[in-house]
Amino acid sequence: MRTLIVDDEHLARALLREYLTAHPDVEIVGECANGFEAVKAIAEHAPDLVFLDIQMPRLDGFEVVELAGSKPHYVFATAYDQFALRAFEVHAVDYLLKPFSRERLAQALAQVRLRAPQPDGIAAVVKDAQARRQPLERVLIRDGARVHVVAANGIDYIEAQDDYVRICAGGKAYLKHQRLSELEAQLDGAMFVRIHRSFIVNVGAVERIEPVSKDNHCAVLKGGVKLPISRSGYQKMRTLLA
Repeated sequence: MRTLIVDDEHLARALLREYLTAHPDVEIVGECANGFEAVKAIAEHAPDLVFLDIQMPRLDGFEVVELAGSKPHYVFATAYDQFALRAFEVHAVDYLLKPFSRERLAQALAQVRLRAPQPDGIAAVVKDAQARRQPLERVLIRDGARVHVVAANGIDYIEAQDDYVRICAGGKAYLKHQRLSELEAQLDGAMFVRIHRSFIVNVGAVERIEPVSKDNHCAVLKGGVKLPISRSGYQKMRTLLA
């Protein structure tokens, strides 16, 4: 198995490399210290397996998977179990909680060889993680070879466009291949509101709500943009802005 190690801590990479020497079918093709290096290395080396830390500078482990794609098998390794739920949502083969033993690593490799998630122990970790799940702090948009990183709190509104969303932030617009409902589930519900089947708005970007007709309203943003509001969206906005 062509294997890539991704971790921002040198000692963590060294320890994993040492543990992997006991497995002759594992060939380490590279090591990376941050997410951008990892995305580039996955494209260059086409590894079969990636051991991936979650909390790293520049890009976190989930953002690496989003940009690099799901062709490799991923085993996440982290000191924080609150990320477990999302790890399995992106189809990780296993989830190693640091510090892990040689035996636990061997179990993960066995699951990779079988190409199936490890069922034992997952339920308890996921149940605990569900209560701690955090909303997105930033959104990644791939634009050809470039990657735009947009802070979630800087987004003014998001518009559905078929299988894409149009993300408007700071006077700029970005297209991202994702369903509006998927992105809605990842955002902070105290900050973002689905005001219409095609629009999500940042409550902080709304200057006022105006009537359009007897039963219709629109949200006027601080930059002057007007967005339609459905009846259910109007009730949500009234509750949040009360």
